[in-house]
Amino acid sequence: MNKVTFPNTNGLDITIAGLLNLPADFDETKTYPAVVVSHPGGGVKEQTAGTYARKLAEQGFVAIAYDASYQGESTGEPRQLENPHVRTEDVSAVIDYLTTLPYVDNDRIGAMGICAGAGYTANAAINDRRIKAVGTVSMVNIGQMFRNGWDNNVKDSDAIPYIQAGSDSRTSDASGNDIATIPMAPLKEEDAPNEELRQAWEYYHTDRAAYCTAPGFATARSLNQIITYDAFFKAEAFLTQPLLTVVGSNAGSKWMSDDLMARAASSSKNMYIVEGANHMDLYDGESEITEAISVLAPFFTSNL
Repeated sequence: MNKVTFPNTNGLDITIAGLLNLPADFDETKTYPAVVVSHPGGGVKEQTAGTYARKLAEQGFVAIAYDASYQGESTGEPRQLENPHVRTEDVSAVIDYLTTLPYVDNDRIGAMGICAGAGYTANAAINDRRIKAVGTVSMVNIGQMFRNGWDNNVKDSDAIPYIQAGSDSRTSDASGNDIATIPMAPLKEEDAPNEELRQAWEYYHTDRAAYCTAPGFATARSLNQIITYDAFFKAEAFLTQPLLTVVGSNAGSKWMSDDLMARAASSSKNMYIVEGANHMDLYDGESEITEAISVLAPFFTSNL
């Protein structure tokens, strides 16, 4: 595993930090298929995205996990901005970097992500034809989640106050006040509305997986972009690449994977259900990750 940095080519004057994983038998004179792995909202490359990238490298892929713009060890201000349009473009920026590596086969590049990173990956594949195959784990369409709730029980129009809150935060930020923030997962255990999201708190804020560059919050101004964002926009027309969604049978977020499966134009699209797993189990559960990789690796091998 190598720490790498490279310029974000989307004109943002940002340097992206990544962890580049190479196959054990790596030979720089050969070319390899590559997979970009995107982290969840609020996460960083050293957490679940890094785990999946390492596991894919063990299966013969060049695999890179990276920090989103404004987050982790990547640069950009304001810190912890979660602009889904930028995060989607980040996937393509990482692919730009991969295409400069002589040992990456530019015709065999795939992408996957976990949670919101999976939604961003789907959106990137809609926009970028260099992505030849799409894998998702515990996928979240971050716009759907923020406007419709974890259980999809809130109407779109009921989210207007959140857009207002984002707008008000921009005004406050512009006035020189401290940057307003929102939690990306419960910041306190008692704030969690259910066991699944209690585990999200545990993952990000205890020894389970807490990391120094992942504070667990985003700028409140991000609500302006998040609420109206649809990671699956025009999937019915343009998401034609092979698609594999991996989801736990007990995941409260499963409805978002179901939605992409229904909407994607892909002629080859399949869902793999990890029985008994919830949303968070697929982040760091040893057996759950092993099972997920057992289908993701062959999927990418077949389609890259």
